[in-house]
Amino acid sequence: MKVSRRTTVVALVAALTAAGAVLAAGTGGAATAPVSVAVVTDIGGLNDKGFNALSNVGLEKAKSKLGVDGRVFITQTAADRQPNLVAAVQQGYDLVFGIGVLFAFGPLPTVAKAFPGSVFAGIDVSQGDMGGAISNIRGIQFKEQEAGCLVGNIAALEAKRQKKNTISAVGANKVPAIVRFIAGYNFCAKRVDSKIKVLVNYANDPTFTDQAKCKATALSQIARGSIVVFQVAGQCGLGALDAAKEKGVWGIGVDADQSFLGTHILTSARKRVENGVYDTIAEYVKDPAAFKGGIDKTYDLKNGGVGFGKLSPDLPAAARRAFAKSTNALARSIIKGDITPPAE
Repeated sequence: MKVSRRTTVVALVAALTAAGAVLAAGTGGAATAPVSVAVVTDIGGLNDKGFNALSNVGLEKAKSKLGVDGRVFITQTAADRQPNLVAAVQQGYDLVFGIGVLFAFGPLPTVAKAFPGSVFAGIDVSQGDMGGAISNIRGIQFKEQEAGCLVGNIAALEAKRQKKNTISAVGANKVPAIVRFIAGYNFCAKRVDSKIKVLVNYANDPTFTDQAKCKATALSQIARGSIVVFQVAGQCGLGALDAAKEKGVWGIGVDADQSFLGTHILTSARKRVENGVYDTIAEYVKDPAAFKGGIDKTYDLKNGGVGFGKLSPDLPAAARRAFAKSTNALARSIIKGDITPPAE
């Protein structure tokens, strides 16, 4: 068969173009696939208006600012934690987060050891909780006692303003982060008034989602005279805040600034889960090969990892100013090391 000169030239040009594409790919000319990140929530998913939702805020920021690909795996029951982690690894995600301390007690170390070539991070997870350092897990911890201290100061100041002597805290159960929040709350409330009563009760909700249990716990505290209820219970705690609203007392939110729930929210103990997620992703993106596991990173007042939220507009203006001034001064004293809230 006779081939025209024009056909030969076209074929040659196509071949050279293909060869050039191959060479470009080998020398970095082709686009590199973005880092992919999976966030595995704990029970309650993104509807908890706090802890889990904040993890997604950090992921969305990383998608926007760092160009990562990301997906959230929702944990509906305790049995979902480990399969969700495995699914994220098997689907090829470069960095996989477990959100919540309960990932430390089995699911995260089990999966990390089964997939030693994968990289993990755990919010509220520490190497100690997992029985020792695991080289492909980064633990992310918070000094919740510092945030608890700030809102305890505000709660006690408000009790003093009202000439009352009882405030309270509702925990879901005795996991370390909750214990730290409440320890700081109790300590700093008693710095304001050594005679103040701080009622502490646990709803015994292992799921962190049973709002009826937390509401019942808070109602009991209010019946015993509490005028400020600090919820430290995730989605369960929304029930405690609802009880406060229903009975016309103050509620204190947790993790996120929960002032969006209404003006009955006196303030919130902020725990910047979103910072922990975003910063970890940013560090990984910068140099995946240099990313270190087997260690914990801790967030506190000094590095902006915890704090307190807006004060309610229902407070008199003079009280808002006084409470803010006192609490900001307290925060500075904690940062300087002059005051150290206890962890338990």
